[in-house]
Amino acid sequence: MRARIRISAVAGLLLALAACEDSVRFSPPPAARPDLPEAETAPEPSAVSRELAGYYARVENDLRAQGLLRTDGGGTDTPYSTRQLVENFVRIALYEEFANVNGRLVAQQTESRLHRWTQPIRMKVHFGDTIPEDQRKTDRDEIALYTARLSRVTGLPVLLTDRNPNYHVFIVNEDERRQIGPELRAIIPDISQSAITTVETMRRSTFCLVFARDPRNDGAYTQAVAVIRGEHPDLLRKSCIHEELAQGLGLSNDSPMARPSIFNDDEEFALLTRHDELLLRMLYDPRMRNNMSEREARPIANIIAAELLGGDS
Repeated sequence: MRARIRISAVAGLLLALAACEDSVRFSPPPAARPDLPEAETAPEPSAVSRELAGYYARVENDLRAQGLLRTDGGGTDTPYSTRQLVENFVRIALYEEFANVNGRLVAQQTESRLHRWTQPIRMKVHFGDTIPEDQRKTDRDEIALYTARLSRVTGLPVLLTDRNPNYHVFIVNEDERRQIGPELRAIIPDISQSAITTVETMRRSTFCLVFARDPRNDGAYTQAVAVIRGEHPDLLRKSCIHEELAQGLGLSNDSPMARPSIFNDDEEFALLTRHDELLLRMLYDPRMRNNMSEREARPIANIIAAELLGGDS
């Protein structure tokens, strides 16, 4: 079952504008809607949104009944070697899952280059009006914990803040997501229509998505937007938070060979694993450089992986 779409290398999404980036000026996003006071009740979600909530509750129950959405991070049943870690890194960090073909985003494995952030990440969470306050608190607390973990693993400052954000996380229900285009354009004025359409017309088999922006086409991300369905039950929503926020850091692809990993569409693992932490450490190791090709990055990945795993081949 296809669970998520990743649209990472926005150099691809905004390729037509990359050459004229110097002439583009970004206006600040509109003031965020204040969270509802605890005493107020969020507006009721629509019938379509309520139906989706029931559907995703059944999906989560079915996955868990199959032993999927594991939260243990793997164990003796999921060993991996240095060679496997390197191959997983190459496939996940140096390939893209989607390509822009004639203005449309098409599922197509494409060799890319190494992308990551070189500046502190200032992450802001936007909730749809129909997201209840108790869910907002749960998600806000989870994201705060997770950003601290990502910062610790990568060495990159990742802060949860409303001040001058460059990484926007939308947790919205169906009707809010279908009308999200103006908010996305306020954040990224030259965002492609294909990106907006992808968000607004998400099929229900798409649980969540993220895209990141490389305006100079040099491998340095400067902005990212993640969109997570508010209809998800707690574990699916937490799984989306873990995967999309990490993919927006530069691990933009999936691999069916990656295990134990959230960067695998088999849904075996719900939360970032130790294996995935190692991938992030490799990506943000100072020996790596933005815009590296596979040929350039692979030898360095071999060295780093051997150090991380103690030379286990």
